[in-house]
Amino acid sequence: MPTPPLDGSPSAWREPEHDDLADLARTFFTKEVLPHADRLRAQGHPDREHYRRAGELGLLGLSVPEEYGGGGGGFTHEAVLLHEQAYTGESSLGLAVHSGIVTGYLVAYGSEEQKRRWLPGLCSGELVGAIAMTEPDGGSDLQAMRTRAVRDGDDYLVTGAKTFITNGGLADLVIVAVKTDPEQRAAGVSLLICEVAGDPEGFRRGRLLSKIGLHANDTAELFFDEFRVPAANLLGDAEGLGFVQLMRQLPQERLVIGVGAVAAMERAVELTVAYAKERTAFGKPLMGHQNTRMVLAECATRTRVSRVFLDDCIVRHTRGDLDVATAAMAKFWLTDGQCEVVDRCLQLFGGYGYTTEYPIAGMYADARVQKIYGGTNEIMKELIARAL
Repeated sequence: MPTPPLDGSPSAWREPEHDDLADLARTFFTKEVLPHADRLRAQGHPDREHYRRAGELGLLGLSVPEEYGGGGGGFTHEAVLLHEQAYTGESSLGLAVHSGIVTGYLVAYGSEEQKRRWLPGLCSGELVGAIAMTEPDGGSDLQAMRTRAVRDGDDYLVTGAKTFITNGGLADLVIVAVKTDPEQRAAGVSLLICEVAGDPEGFRRGRLLSKIGLHANDTAELFFDEFRVPAANLLGDAEGLGFVQLMRQLPQERLVIGVGAVAAMERAVELTVAYAKERTAFGKPLMGHQNTRMVLAECATRTRVSRVFLDDCIVRHTRGDLDVATAAMAKFWLTDGQCEVVDRCLQLFGGYGYTTEYPIAGMYADARVQKIYGGTNEIMKELIARAL
């Protein structure tokens, strides 16, 4: 992991094995994926082969037990991988969802048969995973979802629509949040594992959504019309557990978002410091101007404080005591900081910061969604307020 600004000390949770993993991940992203960045942005989705290659290198399912094809590590290993992806600027592969979230649900709630059936494929990259919660009319209000799953013999018939689904265009396996009891709110939510490779009958992918950022990542609409799912694909021991499962997993999802936010802040400061030392304005380098130095000092400080907070949250999560409110604090504060730091750094690039010639422009566009997905930052503040 690159040295955080103004500080040479490593994160307290890091071990030598994390450094080796970081080197492997950084090499993969910079040498095997980033050379294709322009093509991936133009096609609007990653290459499936890059998922397979990540699996070959052992970069998928890092926290999945070895008996199911994973790396046998923990969340800290996932955090290193996602930091390196964000720090290198690679944004096509939806690894935060595929490996950081989907495999986590299967490990936590899957039956032995479900784990053995799907985890090896997710860890090898032969399967691409997604999770479908958000609906066109629902947004962050998961209890109000309208997608229904009606029991029909040994199957469920799923009908409804999901949107803003990361990896939705390529996904073979989608964990879908449904209402198995439409009369209930939270108590009526269940999670179903839907196999959608080859677009089977009753399932349809909508358009890949055109976004202001993350152009190489496939974000799609998904439609279900009495799509038949075996009852054995229910995640958990009974219907109605889905909302509790989501609430238990969302703190990790929000921490994953925070990892990307801090990595982006660190990258933005490093890129801008280098530019400010090389670029000349009014007869001297930008770094020679007091305003430049003050802005970078503030951005570096915000970034370092963010890193310390993130590291504390990671340690708490590995101990199993990261509470909902603190995870919400991390998600909203770190992503707000990402947007602020990247914006202020872009300003120092002047007109060049608004051109795609410089990475800071893409970072600016990619940052904005961080305050939206995983639960909007407004919802995060509500969760924090409830705990006060």
